[in-house]
Amino acid sequence: MKNSGEEKQLALIRAHPDLVGRLALSGQLTRESTGEQVSAGLDRLSPEEIALFQKNNAGYKDRFGFPFIICARLNKKEAILRGFEARLKNSREKEISMALAEIFKIAELRLRDLILVEV
Repeated sequence: MKNSGEEKQLALIRAHPDLVGRLALSGQLTRESTGEQVSAGLDRLSPEEIALFQKNNAGYKDRFGFPFIICARLNKKEAILRGFEARLKNSREKEISMALAEIFKIAELRLRDLILVEV
């Protein structure tokens, strides 16, 4: 994936749902995504916090053209909110790289879960 070219990388990045986005709020995420967002505490947000996540999602997507991706399972809501703020300062190229790195973390954790369940 690292050498697949920007078009394929962006397709993978854009396939990810927004944190606390429409799919999450309507219960339409995969079981894995739901569990990851729950582990970060994103299922226990106040209406104000939901609005803040949605504002951050929109601002990030406006700046970079793809959703903000962070391994929710390795973070809590406060760290995720700080991540929005910090990463909005990055270049688009840096954010593509960071998004892919987060996707690799998510994939590794999910793969480990499958291996542990299978054993």
